[in-house]
Amino acid sequence: MKLINVFLVLLTLGYSSFLSADDKPWIEDSNPEKLLPESQFPSFAPIIEKLGQSVVNIRTEGKNELDKQIQLDPNNPFDFLLQPPPNSQRKFTSLGSGFVIHPDGYLVTNHHVVEGASKIFVTFKDESKPIDAVVVGSDSKTDLALLKLTKPGKYVAAPLGRSDNVRAGDWVIAIGNPFRLGHTATVGIVSAVSRKLPGGKPYDDFIQTDASINPGNSGGPLFNAQGQVVGVNTAIYSRGGLGGGGSIGIGFAIPVNLVKTIVSQLKDNGKVTRGWLGVLIQPVNQDIATAMRLKEVAGALVADVIPGSPADKAGLKRGDVIVDYDSQAIQENSELPLLVAQTAIGSKVNVEVVRSGSRKTISVMIEELKDDEIQKVQAAVVEDRFGMSTQDLTPEIARGLGLKNSDGVLISDVEPDSIAQEAGIKRGDVILELNSRPITSANDFKVKTSEIKPNVPMLLLVRRAEGTIFLTLKTAE
Repeated sequence: MKLINVFLVLLTLGYSSFLSADDKPWIEDSNPEKLLPESQFPSFAPIIEKLGQSVVNIRTEGKNELDKQIQLDPNNPFDFLLQPPPNSQRKFTSLGSGFVIHPDGYLVTNHHVVEGASKIFVTFKDESKPIDAVVVGSDSKTDLALLKLTKPGKYVAAPLGRSDNVRAGDWVIAIGNPFRLGHTATVGIVSAVSRKLPGGKPYDDFIQTDASINPGNSGGPLFNAQGQVVGVNTAIYSRGGLGGGGSIGIGFAIPVNLVKTIVSQLKDNGKVTRGWLGVLIQPVNQDIATAMRLKEVAGALVADVIPGSPADKAGLKRGDVIVDYDSQAIQENSELPLLVAQTAIGSKVNVEVVRSGSRKTISVMIEELKDDEIQKVQAAVVEDRFGMSTQDLTPEIARGLGLKNSDGVLISDVEPDSIAQEAGIKRGDVILELNSRPITSANDFKVKTSEIKPNVPMLLLVRRAEGTIFLTLKTAE
């Protein structure tokens, strides 16, 4: 018994020696005085807490037609049973975000969030019971929709800012419903402004941010550090491509200045009306600028003018380079469609063009863009940069291609990785002009190209489908 007591005393003394005043513990509390002042790292908590009252989660339900393109196995007599019956539909659900833009219960979200929905359910923060909503108006071209809550009341609207003041490097906050994780806040900076997307639409003008945006964030607000909405989150770029997969730090938001314009029209008319000029345009690159003797690489090159359009009536011509629209300089061709779309219907604007080396101002009466004309106003994008076969365009071939006459020379083949392919020339194209001189035959084209010095760009007028575009082609050394 005494031995046990002695052992316990020794054990206690041994343990106590580890906690002596001279030794520090392996893990200790941090000294607050050694930390950076709180002002160095401001908390967004107050802003997020307040703004959360205006942000909503959106769930929709609807029906889509079943895919009827099932391939039947000819060796299986019962394979026809796989085919869905006529007019079959299947239910779908979608998730997204939105925010209150007016106290009377008006909400903003993305068009693709509510597209095809028969029921829309909106849930606020700290509320478990959803509120029904209806679509006031929706615009697929800008991917914006205006909703109205069916439950009367006064709601907290999110304060709106100005997107023209947004700069790369500004702090931004995204709040939304990613992966059903409602009211999730992420913080980042503005990575770029006025961003156009590859294969995008004429009215693309996005704010790019690295604030984490994921599926379900669509339609949610992008706030600045002052708590003002500066954009509507609409797309992400990931390893799965645009809109697929998860966030890798590249997200896009629709600028709030555009949102204000669109939702105001949706509120008043249920739809958006846009101005129409009636030109097909393409970029001005260095080769085109050299071939057309332009002083700078800027503007929108008119590749074709739609017959009967405002541009046609005013006297704009193919080959004009639009350098100014309504007192706003055009540096990139992609700037023009948005400016025209935002022009009031029936208003007169001055369009300044460079024609044959001289500047000319033309007054144009802007008309409304109709749905059947939308495809005609898409920008014709081509690439700059000879391995191709040409043949005379006979009347029979012309008729087969749907052409009204047999002017020009037909491109019957283009070799892969050739100069012609790099220049954007495609099989089936018809070359009408070379440096503004008409092409009458394949031999005529061969003679005219042989007259051009090496590495000097040639300006080609090419008919493709229902319109024309300009291409530049360089001969090799």
